Amino acid sequence: MATTKSRGKSAGKSARLMSLDVFRGMTVAFMIIVNTPGTWSHVYAPLRHASWHGCTPTDLVFPSFLFISGVAMFYSLRKYNFAFSGPSFVRIIRRVLLIFAAGLFLNIFPLFARDYSTLRIMGVLQRIALAWGLGAMIVLLVRRNYIWIAASVILFGYWALMYFMGGPDPYALEGNYARTVDIALLGENHLYKGFGVPFDPEGLLSTLPATATVLLGFMAGGLTGTSGKTWKTPGWLTFTGILLIGAGLLWGQYFPINKPLWTSSYVLYASGIGMVILALLFIVIDMWNLKGWTGFFNTFGTNALFTYLLAGIWTKTMLNIKIGDSTLYKWIFNNICSPLFEEQKLASLLFAIIQVLIVWAFGYILYRKKIIIKF
Repeated sequence: MATTKSRGKSAGKSARLMSLDVFRGMTVAFMIIVNTPGTWSHVYAPLRHASWHGCTPTDLVFPSFLFISGVAMFYSLRKYNFAFSGPSFVRIIRRVLLIFAAGLFLNIFPLFARDYSTLRIMGVLQRIALAWGLGAMIVLLVRRNYIWIAASVILFGYWALMYFMGGPDPYALEGNYARTVDIALLGENHLYKGFGVPFDPEGLLSTLPATATVLLGFMAGGLTGTSGKTWKTPGWLTFTGILLIGAGLLWGQYFPINKPLWTSSYVLYASGIGMVILALLFIVIDMWNLKGWTGFFNTFGTNALFTYLLAGIWTKTMLNIKIGDSTLYKWIFNNICSPLFEEQKLASLLFAIIQVLIVWAFGYILYRKKIIIKF
C-alpha cells in the first residue's frame, strides 16, 4: 500500500473521468449499506441478495465495482501503450499481492490468535485482486481488437465447464463444478460457510468470469477514452449496454443469472447495466458539468479500496467491542436507531446509513488533504 499526495490536477482529475470516480463512490457507499444493516432480521428486499438464481440491486454492487476497475484500467495501462513490459508486469503483480493481502487481513482481523486451519482464504478484495490482475495481463498480452474474443472465450468456457463437469443439476448449490474445484484447491475448511455447506461465492473458478467483467469494463473505458466528451460516447455505451442486458437475459434462460456462481449471463447483464449507468453519469457530470452534488461520492471514489477495507475493519471492531451482554454494533442499533422508528426495517436502514457517514468522515479527511492511498 502506498500513500501519495495529489498536486493540482495530477491526482487523476485530468487522467480519468469524474463520472467514473462518482460511480465508484456510489458503489462503495451502497456496499457499506448492504453489508451493515442494523439487524439482518429486518432488511428491505432490494438490500438483500437473491437467495440463489436471480438478481436484486444488491447483486449489482460487486460486479459494478469490477466493471469500474476495468474502465479505470484503460486509463492506467494506457501509459504503457497497452504493451507487456517488465515494469508493467511488476506493477500488476505488486497490486494483486497488496489487494489480496488486504483481503486476508480483513478475514483475520481482529482475531489474530486463531485456528488458521479454518481461515477463509477468498473474499471480496481477493476476488478484486485476482480478477483485476488476470484482466490486466490479458489486456497487455492480447491485441486490443481481440479483447472481446478473450472475454467471449472465458464466458463460454466457464459455461462449458459448469454444464459438462457439474452434477445432475449443474447450477445447484451442492452440485456445481465451481464448488468442486474450490474444495479440491482450497479445502472445505477454507471456504465460506454462509450457505449452509462449504461454498465460496468469491471462489477461484468463478473468478474467471469475474475477469470477463473487468474486460467488459476495459472495453467501456476504450469508448470513453477515445470518443471524448461527445454524444458518441454515451450513445455507444447505452447501445452496447442494452445489447448486453438483452443477451444476459436471453442466456439466463439456459445459464441462470446467479451472483454466487458469477454465471456468464450474470456477467453480461450486470456489465450492461454498468454501461448504462456510466453513460448517464457521463452525460450529467462530464458533459453537462453538473458536479455540485458529486463531492460526497468523490470522497469514497478517490480511495475506494482503502475505504472498503476501512469499513470492514470498523464493522468488525463494533462487533468485538463488548458493552454489557451486547456489542457496540447491537448497542447502536438497539439504543439509537430502533427507538426512533417503529418500522424496524427503517431503523435497520438508518443504522447502515450511519455507518456510511462514519466511514465517509474518515475518508473525507484524506480527500480534503488530497491523500490517495494506492494498492
